[in-house]
Amino acid sequence: MKLDILAVGAHPDDVELGCGATIAKAVAEGKRVGILDLTRGELGTRGTAETRDEEAKHAAKILGVSVRENLGFKDAFFVNDKAHQLEIIKIIRKYQPDIVLCNAIDDRHIDHGKGSKLVSDACFLSGLLKVETELNGESQKHWRPTHVYHYIQWKSIEPDFVVDVTGYIGVKEKAVYAYKTQFFDPESKEPETPISSKNFTDSINYRARDLGRIIGVEFAEGFTSERYVAVENIFDLK
Repeated sequence: MKLDILAVGAHPDDVELGCGATIAKAVAEGKRVGILDLTRGELGTRGTAETRDEEAKHAAKILGVSVRENLGFKDAFFVNDKAHQLEIIKIIRKYQPDIVLCNAIDDRHIDHGKGSKLVSDACFLSGLLKVETELNGESQKHWRPTHVYHYIQWKSIEPDFVVDVTGYIGVKEKAVYAYKTQFFDPESKEPETPISSKNFTDSINYRARDLGRIIGVEFAEGFTSERYVAVENIFDLK
């Protein structure tokens, strides 16, 4: 199956929080979208790897993505080396996405920056003919995504471009709330974390609303790019 977009997150829920509305909009427009989680989030303070597995499945259904895979890298301890790069290259070549969305380049959690660089490097290496990989006993053809973009996470990074997601913020919020062990629950007995506060869940809406305000729409999500963002015609800009 070829994908239009492959969204990658270091942990289950990264993609939903960072670009869930953009994904929901793309799916509604008929695009094939997949999600790749690098770890199972097993070191998260709340919940377990098993609960995160189930929550990720539920969130994927809400977003309507075509496929979701998890590479099972070690939460907090994966590194950007050949072995990890090759596993991601296999996924890139398997689904041949035109666009890859991945973690913020710099963020509060160390896995976000690491995951960002790891995925970006793998996207480049995946296009090299002499980097050989096999999947299910068959050699894979080299493939390099046309674009690699980074969604915004904990830090309020200045975006290079924003996507109008008006009409899809509700889908994003439902997908995020599928991770019921992770976020605000006044009846939960588990320890509090930076993402379990009501302020954090409220921020999903008000940050998107603020970006939307700036570009003159109701809601928006922002992205950064390692390369210049090009348009064919100046009138393509809104």
